Amino acid sequence: MGVEIKETPVSDDEFESMKRFVYEYLDASVKNEDEGGRMRWYPWHSADYRFNHTLNVLSLAEEIATKEGADVDVVRVAALFHDVAKLDADQEIHAEEGARVAREYLSSRGSFPKSFVERVCRAIDGHTHSGDVAELSLEGQCLIEGDLLDKVGANGTVLMLLRMGYEARTHMDSATMVYRVYERGKEACDRIESPTGQSIAYERLKRVRWFCEWLEAEVPEMEHESEQLE
Repeated sequence: MGVEIKETPVSDDEFESMKRFVYEYLDASVKNEDEGGRMRWYPWHSADYRFNHTLNVLSLAEEIATKEGADVDVVRVAALFHDVAKLDADQEIHAEEGARVAREYLSSRGSFPKSFVERVCRAIDGHTHSGDVAELSLEGQCLIEGDLLDKVGANGTVLMLLRMGYEARTHMDSATMVYRVYERGKEACDRIESPTGQSIAYERLKRVRWFCEWLEAEVPEMEHESEQLE
């Protein structure tokens, strides 16, 4: 009988070093880019926003992984690196580029097993998968569900309201825009497979529904969108 070799978990110090690297990479991507281009004037085209999104996805994906029995270390590292190339690569290939950056980092720092590195990179590369989430590894599924869920709920609502300000919309449009958050959230949540992810999605969609109802109750002249919410 062979002896099972258990991969060493990522230490706290190693993980903190990874976090610093990811933030510095994102920050350098913004500082080194040419002026103009895609969404340069939106507040979320920044290292601070992208890193905050990364930490949100990390928290969500880790919760799902823990409750669904996935390899939490693989999920945590994949979540940390999943958007590392988001600000300097074409959007169509940012997942592939993120996997490349993660592979170079993990292969050159520490003594992570090759199998661990490959599983991390496979999850990162698959996080833009547009098909059935169940086609991915369990770790990849946790990552993509965490990524989808960060755009849903109160956080998604705040981002939409920020966008309204940048587009010079008035508050009378807010119910319509929040309704859009709800509809897009439903579409995203329809892709979620895990019971843990579905539970989080339900709670987050409920918050958007409540916000829209409260908003319309306080602004009588606003067009009522909450009647369309299921």
